[in-house]
Amino acid sequence: MAITTAQFKNGMAIQHDGKRWVIIEFQHVKPGKGGAFVRTKLKELESGRVVDYTFRAGEKFDDVRVEKRVMQYLYTDGSTYYFMDTNSYEQVELDADFVGAAAQWLKENDEVEVLTADGDYLGVEPPMFVELEVTGTEPGFKGDTVQGGGKPATMETGAVVTVPMFVEIGDVLRIDTRDGGRYVTRV
Repeated sequence: MAITTAQFKNGMAIQHDGKRWVIIEFQHVKPGKGGAFVRTKLKELESGRVVDYTFRAGEKFDDVRVEKRVMQYLYTDGSTYYFMDTNSYEQVELDADFVGAAAQWLKENDEVEVLTADGDYLGVEPPMFVELEVTGTEPGFKGDTVQGGGKPATMETGAVVTVPMFVEIGDVLRIDTRDGGRYVTRV
């Protein structure tokens, strides 16, 4: 199905130059003279790179149907991650390179969203918030305050997150995974 620049929406997927892209943001521009155009910021689905493109107003593209399948993360053997579709119980094996940075937020039996387009697997999205145990951090010292900065803490999955000084080994923390891992609260 063909779509035009007038139908652009944030999060929509299109086919351009033989690749699949997600529209991160766009802006319609109507200059004083010359034709209107659309400035976009696009993220390539396969590689994750983000680029800026400018298109003429009214240009047509093929629509890409991106689906999110809820899957349960089962386990990893180091080079392969194993997931199970929660509806069909079908098991899927994905390379560690493919899972990428999302791996640091995965705990066994957690549910994740796996993106697919035209039958191809595109990526793994961890839950927005995860609860992980602190396995390593330096102790806080007397006089440290909640507002006084932070320290690095290693989580049970190997992820390193900056946490307040009062956090200790064994604490379970809620982490926001959207922006590279941000401490939210102790659980």
